[in-house]
Amino acid sequence: MLKNIFLEVKKKFETAMGILRKEKITIDPDNAAAVEQYAKVMKTVREKADLFSESQRIQYTIQTRTQGIPDARTYLLTLKEIRVRRGLTDELGAEAMMMDALEKIEKEIKKPLMRNDKKGMALLMAEFDKINTKLGIRREDLPKYEEQLELKIAKAQLEELKKDALEAMETQKKREEFKDEEKVDVKSLDIRNFI
Repeated sequence: MLKNIFLEVKKKFETAMGILRKEKITIDPDNAAAVEQYAKVMKTVREKADLFSESQRIQYTIQTRTQGIPDARTYLLTLKEIRVRRGLTDELGAEAMMMDALEKIEKEIKKPLMRNDKKGMALLMAEFDKINTKLGIRREDLPKYEEQLELKIAKAQLEELKKDALEAMETQKKREEFKDEEKVDVKSLDIRNFI
């Protein structure tokens, strides 16, 4: 079984490297076109190598971590814990609104809300829909939000690549044999040469 897992990981790695060897990536996190191109390449890598996107990874984590949770309150607290661990921020304050909605429903039904309580959960979902409307979040816009998340991640990864490249060049420049070399613009680097 361990051998099969290793072979599967090796196959995914080779698939990803094969795509990265062919695609031109410009290390320019300040250029929207470069960020979009990088995001597109990484999406292709994920699809061909059968890897999760960030939103799919979060969704999988939520499904596995909340599977046996019977009550809505523990479920929401677990979602908060997952968000914090993944370094995601709740800029809109949606979590507090969701907890307020839960408390409102629990006061109405006069007991803790269990996830298998269809009527109570329907009431909670109606409250969540009101919150989403108030925040301007629509279900049909979810793919757009996912795309925005992928672009943010792509930009952050390009910033990290740029930082690493600059650090490596500074380290090289300190060596005697490279003192007279001109510093290269990271935008001109071709990652394919380093793979």
